[in-house]
Amino acid sequence: MKSNYFTKSIGGIILGVSLLLGIGLVSTTTAQAQYRDDDYYKRQRQWEKEQRKRQREWEREQRRQSRDYRDWNYDPNYGYNGNYGNRNYDYGYGYGGLTADGRQTALNAGYNEGIKEGRRDRSRGGYGYSDSSRYQKATTDYNSRYGSRIAYQQYYRQGFQNGYRDGLRGY
Repeated sequence: MKSNYFTKSIGGIILGVSLLLGIGLVSTTTAQAQYRDDDYYKRQRQWEKEQRKRQREWEREQRRQSRDYRDWNYDPNYGYNGNYGNRNYDYGYGYGGLTADGRQTALNAGYNEGIKEGRRDRSRGGYGYSDSSRYQKATTDYNSRYGSRIAYQQYYRQGFQNGYRDGLRGY
């Protein structure tokens, strides 16, 4: 009987020790899982902080670009967009001081003169439209009812450049 009692007590001790070891292992695993969650939340907060920083930098850059555009577009003598100090009133000219007819006339007249000059240079082997007197004057077909002469000249020169390129290519 004594040996049977001794066997039972050893079995109980082994069972108790294994139970304690099992509880210890499970609690360690749980603690490690919680620690991993803490790392996750730390990384999440860091990511959110970086996102807010990028957003602030982007907004700052947008404000800077807007300010630079306003400063570039402002002339102290003529105000914004060349409207004589009043940026909301454009005197009926929608294209930078020109009517729609004036803009189209300038582009067409410039293109026609540019294509002639480009074809001439192609046949002569020369290159360069900026020396052309018509390009420099840029007033062919201009009429004061179109609006600003300066705006007309800008559109004329734009059309001239396009026409010159096409004439040089042989169109």
